[in-house]
Amino acid sequence: MTARAASPAIAFAVGTLGIALFSGMDAIMKGLVLAIGVYSTMLWRSFAGVALAGAAYASRWKRWPERRVLRLHVERGVLTSFMGLLFFWGIGHVPLAQAIALAFIAPLIALYLAAVLLGEQVGKRTVGASLLAFTGVIVIFIGQARADLGREALLGSLAILLSAVLYAVNIIMMRRQSQAAGPMEIAFFQNLTVTAVLLAALPVIGTELPAMIHWPALLGAAVLSTLSLLLLSWAYARAEASYLAATEYTAFLWAALFGWLVFGEHLSAFTLAGAVLIVAGCLLAARSPQAANPHLEAAP
Repeated sequence: MTARAASPAIAFAVGTLGIALFSGMDAIMKGLVLAIGVYSTMLWRSFAGVALAGAAYASRWKRWPERRVLRLHVERGVLTSFMGLLFFWGIGHVPLAQAIALAFIAPLIALYLAAVLLGEQVGKRTVGASLLAFTGVIVIFIGQARADLGREALLGSLAILLSAVLYAVNIIMMRRQSQAAGPMEIAFFQNLTVTAVLLAALPVIGTELPAMIHWPALLGAAVLSTLSLLLLSWAYARAEASYLAATEYTAFLWAALFGWLVFGEHLSAFTLAGAVLIVAGCLLAARSPQAANPHLEAAP
């Protein structure tokens, strides 16, 4: 199926599946971060990711990417490295559902970036939507303060918000990258770039080989991450960034489920209320999924 043949609805469904797999990876990564630390977790998972994505890419490799495409791969890989370090450090200090709820601000930021970088139209409604979503973030922080989760939880939440800003840029870059390269190429070069960035910090940070008990989880996280990246790359090649950004919201349901089943985390009323406000704000600004060729609210 070519990019032109796929309908927006199919692309949306594939993107939603990609988010589901990514949510499962988040739960695995949180367990690993708590066990061996964020740097070791990301470094060793990236090695597994390079091997998996490299094997898939080698089977279809035809030629080296053009310089401008390779630059896109490297730029997004570097961005993903810092985005991942911030996010995974954050989920090690706050409940998983709360972390995902705070990260929901990314699609709304992506709407503004889509207007600036991709020329997609954003109207007045986006301003009100932004205020609504920001209110949701405040509600979550109020709940965190009332629960007295401590200084590390506050820093973890701030790290997640900063990661969300980077992820908004990532959404826009994903759209550009997916139009210039295939999913397997994207998956391979992103894993390769992330590994290179993490290895550059090895002399300063240092790490040890994880115990064998952690390798199934590391491999599982790499598999889920690679599959998710392939699915999202396929979807973003077939629908616009601001339309597919709405798939992110399904992650909250998975995060609440995994947080409860795996870590015994309970969903607070503040987190739920904040998530509802953030999602409502994003949906208010987003495109209509019923449209055959979805578009943002037109600016006057």
